[in-house]
Amino acid sequence: MDLFHAFTVLIVLSAIFAYINHRYLKLPTTIGLMLIALLTSLGLVIVGQFNTSVIEQAQTLVGSVDFSKVLMEVMLSFLLFAGALHVDTPTLAKERTPIIIFATMGVTASTFMIGTAMYFILGWLGLGVDYIYCLLFGSLISPTDPIAVLSILKSAKVPKNLEVKIAGESLFNDGVAVVVFLTLFQMASQGVENTTVLDIIELFAVEAVGGVVFGLGLGWICYKLMISIDNYVVEVLISLAIVMGGYALAAYLHTSGPLAVVVAGLVMSARGREFAMSDLTRDYLDKFWELIDEVLNAVLFVLIGLEVLILTFEMSYILAGLIAIVVALTARLISVGLPISLMKLKRDFIPNTILILTWGGLRGGISVALSLSLTPDMGRDLFVTITYVVVVFSILVQGLTVKKLVKQEVVKEGTVENNYLNTY
Repeated sequence: MDLFHAFTVLIVLSAIFAYINHRYLKLPTTIGLMLIALLTSLGLVIVGQFNTSVIEQAQTLVGSVDFSKVLMEVMLSFLLFAGALHVDTPTLAKERTPIIIFATMGVTASTFMIGTAMYFILGWLGLGVDYIYCLLFGSLISPTDPIAVLSILKSAKVPKNLEVKIAGESLFNDGVAVVVFLTLFQMASQGVENTTVLDIIELFAVEAVGGVVFGLGLGWICYKLMISIDNYVVEVLISLAIVMGGYALAAYLHTSGPLAVVVAGLVMSARGREFAMSDLTRDYLDKFWELIDEVLNAVLFVLIGLEVLILTFEMSYILAGLIAIVVALTARLISVGLPISLMKLKRDFIPNTILILTWGGLRGGISVALSLSLTPDMGRDLFVTITYVVVVFSILVQGLTVKKLVKQEVVKEGTVENNYLNTY
């Protein structure tokens, strides 16, 4: 099946599942779509026991879509820009210190904690792999996925400054985590002994720092072009060109495309929306990117749910995935808890911020995509299964309960703003 027909099927399934969810389940859209897709996949697996042609056709459909390539090279730029465009930048600026710490030191610390723990756990389970490959898994499962997080936050009614911390961290740690992953991937590919500290510093500087600088340039160009005209069609096209052209050029320059589009989106959110757009343009631009965000999210989470059809089902892999859930949550607790505990000496945090950040740090499509980019000799089948188990738990269990947790933990302290309390 060619790519066009595969996407046609995905769009049709997304529309059907979205209708079922909206009409009957009434769950948050991303969670509902993924749950229905997952149940559909399990149903196809069961039917496939009696009619192999059914499961073979379904596997052909899912297999014809290169999940890693589609997400990382096509969808991600649109989703990150749409998310950054609607972030409250004044609040983000005030919360920049914890966000930077979470997105850099937090991701790095989590990578090593998870990688080290899984190295010993997999050895204990008889699934031993090299330490560098365990670190690769740690780097791909550590970042909270902005796509999953932002979609859940829309319905969770999180207090504004905490919402910005979660959203800002998830937007930036995605780019940082990809840089960490690429660094470890390079080390694993060419041999740890052949990689120097200078190589690592150079890669980080080009990818991360270069991505931020390039994103600032993209945002400035977009702002200057928009402020010189007043035509909502042209201005929407400019924003689209900045995202697509900028992401492609970032890949050519070997800088971080995710960081570039996030920074460009924040520039447009901070200055472009206020100074470069008329009310009409702002309205059209917001609706355009909101629609892009919703449609691509729908397709993405349906695809995540269908990926179960091509997983390697081995009980030892699934057991490792269940243990990895606990490991990932523990590493998340430590990587956000320690910095917050230290920063509390000089900054105020909403009560139970550590618990909410830990449970609200969802893993999603980016982790799945990175795991699928591993080579067979890096334990690809093992780590794809483990990643999938962690992601499904994160989105279905954490995603469905984070709203209740936020309400319970924050309201319990009696420190929530009136407008937050009024939503309930």
